[in-house]
Amino acid sequence: MSVWNYVVTAHKPTNVTHSCVGNFTGPQELNLIIAKCTRIEIHLLTPQGLQAMLDVPIYGRIATLELFRPHGEAQDFLFIATERYKFCVLQWDAETSELVTRAMGDVSDRIGRPTDNGQIGIIDPDCRLIGLHLYDGLFKVIPFDNKGQLKEAFNIRLEELQVLDIKFLYGCSKPTIVVLYQDNKDARHVKTYEVALKDKDFVEGPWSQNNVDNGADLLIPVPPPLCGVLIIGEETIVYCSANAFKAIPIRPSITKAYGRVDADGSRYLLGDHAGLLHLLVITHEKEKVTGHRVTGLKIELLGETSIASTISYLDNAFVFIGSSYGDSQLIKLNLQPDSKGSYVEVLERYVNLGPIVDFSVVDLERQGQGQVVTCSGAYKDGSLRIVRNGIGINEQASVELQGIKGMWSLRSSIDDTFDTFLVVSFISETRILAMNLEDELEETEIEGFCSQVQTLFCHDAVHNQLVQVTSSSVRLVSSMTRELRNEWHSPQGYSINVATANATQVLLATGGGNLVYLEIGDGILKEIKHVQLEYEISCLDINPIGENLHYSQLAAVGMWTDISIRIFSLPDLNLITKENLGGEIIPRSVLLCAFEGISYLLCALGDGHLLNFQLNMHSGELTDRKKVSLGTQPITLRTFSSKNTTHVFAASDRPTVIYSSNKKLLYSNVNLKEVSHMCQFNSAAFPDSLAIAKEGELTIGTIDDIQKLHIRSIPLGEHARRICHQEQSRTFAICSMKYNQSSAEESEVHFVRLLDDQTFEFMSTYPLDPFEHGCSILSCSFSDDGSVYYCVGTAYVLPEENEPTKVRCIMHEANLKFLLQISKF
Repeated sequence: MSVWNYVVTAHKPTNVTHSCVGNFTGPQELNLIIAKCTRIEIHLLTPQGLQAMLDVPIYGRIATLELFRPHGEAQDFLFIATERYKFCVLQWDAETSELVTRAMGDVSDRIGRPTDNGQIGIIDPDCRLIGLHLYDGLFKVIPFDNKGQLKEAFNIRLEELQVLDIKFLYGCSKPTIVVLYQDNKDARHVKTYEVALKDKDFVEGPWSQNNVDNGADLLIPVPPPLCGVLIIGEETIVYCSANAFKAIPIRPSITKAYGRVDADGSRYLLGDHAGLLHLLVITHEKEKVTGHRVTGLKIELLGETSIASTISYLDNAFVFIGSSYGDSQLIKLNLQPDSKGSYVEVLERYVNLGPIVDFSVVDLERQGQGQVVTCSGAYKDGSLRIVRNGIGINEQASVELQGIKGMWSLRSSIDDTFDTFLVVSFISETRILAMNLEDELEETEIEGFCSQVQTLFCHDAVHNQLVQVTSSSVRLVSSMTRELRNEWHSPQGYSINVATANATQVLLATGGGNLVYLEIGDGILKEIKHVQLEYEISCLDINPIGENLHYSQLAAVGMWTDISIRIFSLPDLNLITKENLGGEIIPRSVLLCAFEGISYLLCALGDGHLLNFQLNMHSGELTDRKKVSLGTQPITLRTFSSKNTTHVFAASDRPTVIYSSNKKLLYSNVNLKEVSHMCQFNSAAFPDSLAIAKEGELTIGTIDDIQKLHIRSIPLGEHARRICHQEQSRTFAICSMKYNQSSAEESEVHFVRLLDDQTFEFMSTYPLDPFEHGCSILSCSFSDDGSVYYCVGTAYVLPEENEPTKVRCIMHEANLKFLLQISKF
C-alpha cells in the first residue's frame, strides 16, 4: 500500500475577501477585481453585465488588494500583499492579455510582533508612497520615485501599539496618515501624522480627535473637495477634519465594509454584521472663501444583502457585494422601494462554500457516489450545501410524457444555427414538437414522416432534407415543404431492427444479420451495399469524425452471440477490424467520436459498463482498450456540443458526461437520477440546451460547466455548526445557532434540529438551555439495543467564565421523524 497521498483542489476558493474597481485593462475599460483567498479574478463591466477576463492564482493568502495610478500612466496598476509579507505590483499587458509583474519583494522583518488586528496596506492618493502596518509599533514605507518606480522600504516607529485602522488623507501637501487606535484604558482615539520621506520619520499631523465611539474600528478617507475622514463606530458616525466635526447617532451595528459611490466622496454604502445595507450621505454647501463646508450627515437603510466583507460600487446603481459569510451578490439599487420597502434588487449570486465548519460524507442518492453535505456560511447567511462531483442540469422547461423510446432534434435547413423540431418516439407512434412564435414547445406535423409507428432514427440530411427510419422503411423528406421525396422499403419478410444515419449516409440492420448501406442524394435514397453477417446486429454507428463532417469512412457494428465490435469500411462494407469483448453482456450502443484530435470508439454494454478504444482512422485498428463502470443499466451514447467542444452523454441509471482533458478521457456524473434518452436541442428560446427523457418526463435544460462541482444550497437563516447523518432514520441532525435581534440586546439561541435527508425540511427541533452550545454530535447504537440514537455533547458558555465548567450529553432517538430525548447526563 502506498504511503503517499495525491492532494488536488476540487473547488477553487469562493470566499471573497477584497475587491476594487478601476481602469486596469484599459483607460476606457472599467474593471472589477476580486480577491478570493489565494486567487484574483479580473472582470470587465459591459452593458451585458460582468464579463470574466482572467482568474489567476497567487502564491499566498491575499491581505491587501489596491488599485493605484502612478504619475504619467493611462491606466491603473494593482498592488497585492500576502499574509506572509510578500508583495507585488501587477500591470495589464493589452497585447498579450496577460498580467505583467512590475515589482515584487519581501517586506518581512526579523523582529516584530505581528499585529493582532490583521495587516493593513494603504497607498497615498498622490502615489508618493505605499504604507504597510504589519507589526505592532512599526509603519513600513515603500516610496515611489519620480518615474513611479518603487524605492527601498524603511520602517517608522509608531507610538500607538493597538492600531485598529490606518488610512491616507486626501488633499494634503505632504503624505498624511490618520490612525485609529486604542489606548491601555480601552479608550479609542484618532491621530494624524505627516510622513517625512527625507527624514524617514513622522511629523505631528494637522489635527487629532480623542475619545471617539468605543466601538469605532473603521476609517473612511473622504476625497476632495471635502477631504477629512469618516469614523465609523457601533453607535455613532463622525465626520472629522482640521476645521469640521459632525456626528450622527445610528442604530447599534458593526460596520464590516464600505464602498464609495461618488468620486467627490459625498455618498457611501455601508454594510453591517446583520447584512443590512445603508447609504451614508455627507451634506455640504459651497462657500467662496473655504470652498466646500460640510453641514451634516444622513444615513438611510436601503435593504438587506449577504453579510458584506467588501463593497464595490460599479456604475449606474450596480454594486458588487463580496461576502466571506454567504454568497457574494451583484445588486442594483432602485430609485423606488419594492413592496417590502427595500431598494435592493439582487441580480446575480456567486456561490460561496465558506466558511465550512463541519461536513458529512453521505450517499444521498443511494447510487454509490458520495456527496459532501457542509455546514457553510455564518450568522444569517448560514446554510447547508450539498456538494457532489458532477455536472448540473439547469431545467428550463419540462412536460409529462410517458414511455419515450428515442429523441432527435432536426433543423429546417442543414445550415440553420438553431434546431426547429424535436422528434419524440414512442412504442407505437412518433410525435413532433416545434418552437412556436411565443417560444413555446408545441406539437406539430411533418407530413412526410410516418407518425403512426415508432421511429428508430432521425437525422438532418444534405439538400435541406430529413431522414426518418422506421421498422419498415427509410423516408427522405424535404425540410422546407415537409413532403416525402423518396422512400426505401425493407425487403419482403424483413423489418429494420437497428439504424443510424448522418447527413449523407444511412446504415441499417434487418433481421437475419443483414447489413444495408444507403447513400442520400437530392431526393435520392440509393442502396449501395448489402452484406450478410453470421449473427444478429445489436447496435450501429456512422458518426463522421474525419475531415468531412457529413461523410464517414468507417462504420461501427456491435454483434449478438459472439459479443464483438466490428469496424467496416464505407462504402464497400469490407470488414477491417473485429474486437471480441468477452463475457456474456451484449453491446447496446456504439459511438465513433473524437476528443482533442484523437479518435475513439466507445462501446456501452447492457450491464452499465463502458469500453473505450483509440481508433486509427486509416487502418481501423482498435488499441488502448479500457473499461469503466458507469451504472448498472444499459447505456445509450450520444454526442453533444458545449462551448464549441464535443462531449458524449451516456444515458443510463447513472447518467454521465464523457469528455477529454489533457488527452485523457474523464467521466463526470450528472445531477439526474435516471435518463433513458438524450439529444441536443439548440433552439433560439433554449440555446445550447439538451432534451432529456426521464421516467415519465421530458426536460429541456442547459448544462453546467464540464468538470464543475455541482453545489445545491439549503438556506437555513442560522449558523449550522455541527452535522451528522443517520442512515437508519434517513435524517440529518444539526447543532445550530440563531441570532435573536428582536430584543434591545442581541442574543444567541442554540438548537438541535432534525432534517429529512431528501427534502432537507425541518422535522423536529430541540432547543438548548440559555448559554448552552452544541459542541458535537454523532449517531450511535448499543450492543444490547436495536435502536439508533443521536448523541449531542454540549457546554454552558457563561459570560463570567473564561472556560466552560459545566457540560452535558443528551441522547435523542429520531423516532417517527421526531427528536425524542432519551436521557441526559
